Amino acid sequence: MVGSSLSAEIAALAARLIVDEGLDYGSAKRKAARALGDGLRNLPSDELVEDQVREHLAIFHADTQPRELALLREAALTWMVRLSAWNPYLAGAAWRGTATERSVLRVELYADDPKMAEIDLLNHGVDQLVPDGSGHDRSILSKTIRVQGLREPVMIDFMVCDADDLRGALKPDARGRGWRGDIAALRRLIAEDIAQNAGER
Repeated sequence: MVGSSLSAEIAALAARLIVDEGLDYGSAKRKAARALGDGLRNLPSDELVEDQVREHLAIFHADTQPRELALLREAALTWMVRLSAWNPYLAGAAWRGTATERSVLRVELYADDPKMAEIDLLNHGVDQLVPDGSGHDRSILSKTIRVQGLREPVMIDFMVCDADDLRGALKPDARGRGWRGDIAALRRLIAEDIAQNAGER
């Protein structure tokens, strides 16, 4: 029971770090665990942390987050259309609906020829190489972009994956929700958001 309680505390603190500092889930969980004196033994699941992120957003950012999310999704869609030859998928907070202006946009490209996809990214000015952080033999190409309507620049990360990796990537979470979506799925989300916001007016 103690472990379960500590895991919940870690999730709550990690959620604050994700929203307020823009940390990714893994970094936030580890930082929260260290801050609470835990030796990474009681790290919560991403789903539990996401629940806490949603709660934190509802309490502290309900007046700004939906608009920021909409702008980020539109920016991601623009880049995905631009790179449509490489089967792009949106992942991370923008896909899951928890992104704020501090969030990093994450686009995954599933290419038959990953090297050609990387060359295309370079041709689009995406040339900042950052480590994957997962221990896998792959890199992330990043670019800082301006999103009209947001005060600060936004980082967009592009991970180039082998096309064969897509099947495993499409497995849902423990609750049946997808971790990523393609151009058509993102367009549906954006349309749903527009319809919902119109209904609330």
